[in-house]
Amino acid sequence: MNPLDLKTSLGSGLLSFPVTPFGADGAFNRPVYENHINWLSQYPAATLFAAGGTGEFFSLKPSEIPDIVTAAKAAAGSIPIVAGCGYGTEIAVDIAQAAEKAGADGILLIPHYLIDAPQEGLYAHVKRVCQSVGIGVMVYNRDNSILHPDTLARLCDDCPNLIGFKDGSGDIGLVRQVTAKMGDRLMYLGGMPTAELFAEAYLGAGFTTYSSAVFNFVPGLAIEFYDALRAGNRDRCTTILNDFFYPFMAIRNRCKGYAVSAIKAGVRLQGFDAGPVRSPLTDLTDDEMQMLDKLIGSHKR
Repeated sequence: MNPLDLKTSLGSGLLSFPVTPFGADGAFNRPVYENHINWLSQYPAATLFAAGGTGEFFSLKPSEIPDIVTAAKAAAGSIPIVAGCGYGTEIAVDIAQAAEKAGADGILLIPHYLIDAPQEGLYAHVKRVCQSVGIGVMVYNRDNSILHPDTLARLCDDCPNLIGFKDGSGDIGLVRQVTAKMGDRLMYLGGMPTAELFAEAYLGAGFTTYSSAVFNFVPGLAIEFYDALRAGNRDRCTTILNDFFYPFMAIRNRCKGYAVSAIKAGVRLQGFDAGPVRSPLTDLTDDEMQMLDKLIGSHKR
C-alpha cells in the first residue's frame, strides 16, 4: 500500500492495536493471534496496528516483530497493517525495514528509549526512519518525544512518506497548533490511553479518528461509540462513557500498566487464550478479573 492510500485508510474509520498473545513457553502464539484478528476483522476497523503499544511492543524482541506482522497480514484480509517501531535510531531503522519486508503497510514510530532529546535530534531520528523505508510513517507524540509544530513542518517538507501524527500527550493546545499549521498534510490520530475518554476533545482539535484499545475485546461497543461520536450524538456518547468507559477506567487505574494488562485480560475473558502479559507488567488479580467480566456483561461474544 502506498503512503497516500494508507493515509486515506487511516482517516476512514476506527483504528485498533491487537494484543500479542504468548503461549505457555512465553513465545508468540500465532494461531491465537490469527484467530483473534479474524474475529476483529468482522468489524469495520480501518487499520490494525501489529506489535504496537497495546501489543506490548516494549516487551518484544525486535526479531519477533516481523513474524507478528506476517501473521497479522495473513489474518486481517484487506485491512491494512501498521507495525510498531521504536528505540534508538539504528534499532528503529532495522525494525522499520524488517517490518516493511514482512509486509507491513506502514510504521508507527513509538517514542525512542529513555533519554530526552532536543528538537534537532528528534528531527534527525524521524527523518532517518522515514527515509529508510518506502511505506507510510506515523509519529507518536508523547512522553519524551514531543515534536514542536515547526519541527513537524520541517519533517513534512523533507519526508513525503510521513503521513500521520498520533498524539498521546493530552496537550490540546499543542495539538490544535499542529493541526492548524499542518492542515490536511497529515492524518491525525488520537492516542491517549483509553482514547474514548478524550475523543470528544480531540475531535474538536481536528483529530477525526483514534486507536481504540477496548476494540480488542468489545469491538461492537467500540464501533458504536465511534459512530456516535462522528454523528455528533453526544447523548449516546455520554451513556456509553458512563456505562462502560468510566467503570473500565476505574479498573485500569488500579495498577500501573493496566492500560495494557486490562485489555489483554478482556481478550482472555472473550475466550482467546492470549496468555499473560510479559514483565515488567503484571496481570489483573482474580477479583479484578471478576470486575472486568461483569463489566463486559452483555458484550460477551
